[in-house]
Amino acid sequence: MQSCETSADSTDDPLSSGLRSKRQPRIVIIGAGLAGLSAAKALLESGFTDVTLLEATDRIGGRVQSVKLGHATFELGATWIHGSHGNPVYHLAEDNGLLEETTDGERSVGRISLYSKNGVAYHLTNNGQRIPKDVVEEFSDVYNEVYNLTQEFFQRGKPVNAESQNSVGVFTRDVVRKRIKADPDDTEAVKRLKLAMIQQYLKVESCESSSHSMDEVSLSEFGEWTEIPGAHHIIPCGFIKIVEILARSIPESVIQLRKPVKCIHWNQSVSKEIERVADHNSDLPEEDKGSDVFVECEDCEFIPADHVIVTVSLGVLKKRHESLFHPRLPEEKVMAIEKLGINTTDKIFLEFEEPFWSSECNSIQFVWEDEAESESLTYPEELWYKKICSFDVLYPPERYGYVLSGWICGEEALIMEKCDDETVAETCTEMLRKFTGNPNIPKPRRILRSSWGSNPNFRGSYSYTQVGSSGADVEKLAKPLPYAESSKTAPMQVLFSGEATHRKYYSTTHGAVLSGQREAAHLIEMYQDLLQ
Repeated sequence: MQSCETSADSTDDPLSSGLRSKRQPRIVIIGAGLAGLSAAKALLESGFTDVTLLEATDRIGGRVQSVKLGHATFELGATWIHGSHGNPVYHLAEDNGLLEETTDGERSVGRISLYSKNGVAYHLTNNGQRIPKDVVEEFSDVYNEVYNLTQEFFQRGKPVNAESQNSVGVFTRDVVRKRIKADPDDTEAVKRLKLAMIQQYLKVESCESSSHSMDEVSLSEFGEWTEIPGAHHIIPCGFIKIVEILARSIPESVIQLRKPVKCIHWNQSVSKEIERVADHNSDLPEEDKGSDVFVECEDCEFIPADHVIVTVSLGVLKKRHESLFHPRLPEEKVMAIEKLGINTTDKIFLEFEEPFWSSECNSIQFVWEDEAESESLTYPEELWYKKICSFDVLYPPERYGYVLSGWICGEEALIMEKCDDETVAETCTEMLRKFTGNPNIPKPRRILRSSWGSNPNFRGSYSYTQVGSSGADVEKLAKPLPYAESSKTAPMQVLFSGEATHRKYYSTTHGAVLSGQREAAHLIEMYQDLLQ
């Protein structure tokens, strides 16, 4: 492993090596998602003029992907603005008149559909029966009490006992089961239903966390994720409008689409490889051959830079960190990448000619009665559909038509992604027939689904704190390279942003935006004299 310390012949002034002529620094941003666009916008508005934004795909937005079908817009990626107070995404949307509230009050209540304030979640069993509303409410009260307990381990510094294996899923399943079994007022049949509901609620939780299973989510760290107060909102005309607003002030010449990056050659002070790369690129001006960083693109172009902001997903870093950086990343950063978690949460939209659900139904929740005593949430490949936790009813029908939005996560989501549309539509229809007890439900007229896990440019939906990781790993992931004793003397050749680098708001759009602004702020502070 190459050393990441600043070389002995460097100076304490990070500007001295690359900017002796007081020219504008060359900044390359990798990834045109919310983090990359936010960083570019902040830099350009602060007076930087040499900014290049490289995007591997043919569109901007990253994990924001709004698809228009007919008159309606469907979100394959980010859907909700979670909270309002101090949320930069909320303020962008509010200032541009884009918002619509989907929940009342300061926060969502329970695990309900966030598409509508109105209606009731229908919890249906695989025997075609609806679980009585009072049973659902009683179970939800118990589950939510235990969910609140999971927050306290971090927030109050409570010690985690060995039985829980430091796992949110193990702890929740164990405590809820004990409370249900100890209730003297329930019949055995009701207890059996409530025990089966545990797995369904944990599947929903896994989709929200983008983990394969809540067993993989760290109990001691779970409470560090912070919910911004305020209602949840959607953007009826599409979340992509936030992307367009961010990109509005960025000149088209700054963004290069279909420009995948092969390798970031950094830290010239400890690697002669950069000089070798430069010598083979005869088109480079002489002054560029001594650049601190070179971004090598898949099309063989080498782009010299003083600073690179890397905004790729944690999934991409897990898969490609060894080849994406030369020299390789410091062991501390590699360990953070490996420890932190990311998995896949996918949506399956089904459009029907007419609704088969009642007007009060806002979601259909699938409860498998044979899972009352289950420990694992991993299924054989042919049973991937058992991981589908629910279908939300998109509201209002005047906007969307008669559409259900299904949720699936983890390894089973990857199996779903490999299936063709016909297979997924048929499988989902059979599930809906089975759980509603209505064999006459027709196949949907149209299906639309996401595939974040198998997409090589994302390799997952968003991050979480996996068992064995902590907020300190998020900080290590975000730390600029090369390392230095003081941030004031750090050259900051390679900076990192993206939702996975925000300690409190990982997994969110506002976390992504704030992380891009954070890295831009580092450079703005570094060059404040030059920019005046």
